[in-house]
Amino acid sequence: MGTAQPDTRTRIREAAAMLFRRNGFPGTGLKSIAAESGAPFGSIYHFFPGGKEQLAEDTIRTTGPEYMRLVLSLIEEATDPLEALGEAFDAAAATLAATDYADACPIATMALEVASTNERLRIATAEVFADWVEVGIRWFARWVDDPATARELAQSMIMLLEGAFLLSRAARDPEPIHAAGRSMVALTRTAIERSA
Repeated sequence: MGTAQPDTRTRIREAAAMLFRRNGFPGTGLKSIAAESGAPFGSIYHFFPGGKEQLAEDTIRTTGPEYMRLVLSLIEEATDPLEALGEAFDAAAATLAATDYADACPIATMALEVASTNERLRIATAEVFADWVEVGIRWFARWVDDPATARELAQSMIMLLEGAFLLSRAARDPEPIHAAGRSMVALTRTAIERSA
């Protein structure tokens, strides 16, 4: 008995997520999504009547939370937050290198492209990033008692990781992610020491 193939909608979503992540919103056409998913072109409009924009919003709103769950799974059970953060950034560097610097954050490319051109997609990315910050605040609040500091650490983690992805992809070198991880560990160490 073989492994069940994903349904057509799932294949379209997965292909779109990969192509938007790698090529961005303007650089991804519906024909390439159909080809990558192995789905008939018309089935994209069957599942996503709003076309490319609806599919992009769906991608942002589904892959964004999935990515946060992945990051959280790396740090959630931590007894040592500094070690957990270092390992999470190291894992991000290894994953990016393993994909030949093609797959980083699932929504960052689109967030940069649509921030001033597509309000519907800008709102979707802003809401996903806000959710990431809230999840980060809850995690950092386990280690620091000041809510404002927990918020700053959560925002810093996202900013350092996103910026490091950009530099690493451009240089085709994982070192910026490792450097960002060391910086995040140092920021967190200082915050924990102040909180103690």
